[in-house]
Amino acid sequence: MKTARDRCGQPGPQSRGGRPGPPSGYALLPWLLLGLGSFSHLVQGETPNPWFGAIGLLVFNSLYVSVVFRSFDRAARDSRATRWTLVVMGLMTFGLAGAYGGSWLLFLPLFGLACGSVLRGRALALVGIPLTAAAGGVAAYHDGWGAVSVAYGTFISMMVTAAILTLSETVVELRDTRQELARSAVERERLRFSRDLHDLLGHTLSVIVVKAEAARRVAPRDLDAALEQVSDIESVGRQALTEVREAVTGYREGSLATDLDRARSALAAAGIEPVVRQSGPPLEPWAEVLFGWVVREAVTNAVRHSAATRCLITVDGSPERIRLTVTDDGAGAAVRTGAAVGTGAAEDSVPYGGTGLKGLTERLAAAGGSLEAGPVAGPAADAGAGAGAGAGTGATDPAVRGFRVTAELPAGTASATGHPRDTSYQGR
Repeated sequence: MKTARDRCGQPGPQSRGGRPGPPSGYALLPWLLLGLGSFSHLVQGETPNPWFGAIGLLVFNSLYVSVVFRSFDRAARDSRATRWTLVVMGLMTFGLAGAYGGSWLLFLPLFGLACGSVLRGRALALVGIPLTAAAGGVAAYHDGWGAVSVAYGTFISMMVTAAILTLSETVVELRDTRQELARSAVERERLRFSRDLHDLLGHTLSVIVVKAEAARRVAPRDLDAALEQVSDIESVGRQALTEVREAVTGYREGSLATDLDRARSALAAAGIEPVVRQSGPPLEPWAEVLFGWVVREAVTNAVRHSAATRCLITVDGSPERIRLTVTDDGAGAAVRTGAAVGTGAAEDSVPYGGTGLKGLTERLAAAGGSLEAGPVAGPAADAGAGAGAGAGTGATDPAVRGFRVTAELPAGTASATGHPRDTSYQGR
């Protein structure tokens, strides 16, 4: 909970962590001691019209205290009431200094200090020069060449006060900005870790479940095949452990070839024929990482939801764009319809409207790419060319057979914001 002082914009003398905080109105109160000479003359009866002087001294001090405390609250400082208070204070200051001279001239630098605590920028310049000239004129009338020190004191008190308070406000803003940047960095790292953990474990656990089911099915009739599946489970588990550790430290790099090999193994264990076709120039490392995520998510969904018999994975490219397509011929496409991911429609499609592909859409968008997913008409898994055509069509036809995920990226070097480790997204 913030204190009443924090809510009013008046920080205390100590900031969080025990470090000195910005000054408050109390720091400007000791300057009222400059008026002790005038007060002494009033008490000793050396001032003509003492009641006028006493009332003027009381009003000036009251206005000064009000102005300097309001100056540390930005909203109050910029209000019309504060500006009018300064005007009244100025009239009182010049009235007292002009009427009495002597020690009463010290109220002119005090008024300059009050102006410096409130005014900033252009307003300070517009007020500062005329005020200094007027103070010098009044002082010259009473004190001759002594007016130079009064004018100089008025100008310096105003400008130095404004400079110190502006610097103090800048330091506070920089400190708040630094804290906000630290919070943002923590939030980005949290999102990165949750994203990587979902994508890593979602795929790996699906592969482990599929291979465990395969081992259970073949164990009664082929123990060697069952042991091979168990060995694969151990290998996948060890690799998952390594990847989770790398995700924690933020140094995980991907290899599309490795992800394609794992996709083949997972599809074969689920009874789905894997077909992988690659063409075009070698991919940049950042593109391999992004396409690896897409392969993981698309194959995981095909294994879990498609009931497919064949899955085609194609990677091709041109000098401008590179594309990855994962297409299956599963009857489960009817379950997965509703909307193409990334089109802004139907947020409740299952599972292709869920966390996985939404996160991948944001990853690719940050790198200048795109991702689309949707059912395709006809024997989709046999269509090798034109992989991107038809995605997102026929979404409401339960007779549609097949589902396609298409990811595209610009060819060339990714920007820093396009690197998958630097990309975070909401929706977890």
